[in-house]
Amino acid sequence: MTEPENQIDPSEFRRVLGHFPTGVTVVTCHDAAGPAGMAIGSFVSVSLDPPLVAFCVGKESGTWARIEQAGSFCVNVLASDQAELCGVMASRAEDKFAGVDWVAAGSGSPVLPDVTAVIDCVLDKVHDGGDHWIAVGRVLSLETARDADPMLFFRGAYGTFAPS
Repeated sequence: MTEPENQIDPSEFRRVLGHFPTGVTVVTCHDAAGPAGMAIGSFVSVSLDPPLVAFCVGKESGTWARIEQAGSFCVNVLASDQAELCGVMASRAEDKFAGVDWVAAGSGSPVLPDVTAVIDCVLDKVHDGGDHWIAVGRVLSLETARDADPMLFFRGAYGTFAPS
């Protein structure tokens, strides 16, 4: 079967899909070089039995290479008041953890301060997703950490949602 020719402009694709709000997370790991992390807006629950989650990451990501090599990761769900932390983790800073107090999850991956939830995982499978990898993690442990409104990404900006 031949693939259809891509006639979708990438900037239009991004603009239209930007109308779908997404939660904001930081995926972390710890390896011989120390802690690593990256902001992710493509986190999703996959399965209850077994407990699986997934996120998508660009194939060129150096942080992804470290997470894949580590074989485990922790998903830190950000609260609406954590825009500064999100900005650091979304950057290409050499040491994203400078001045960040964190504790180790069971996997050894960093749990960031004041996040709303923590999901500690072992890397289960990696699937090809075009210019991204789809990383599936088997959940080892999880907890809610703080009762706060979530950080959302919508139409190119960060915001929040407050339940009615």
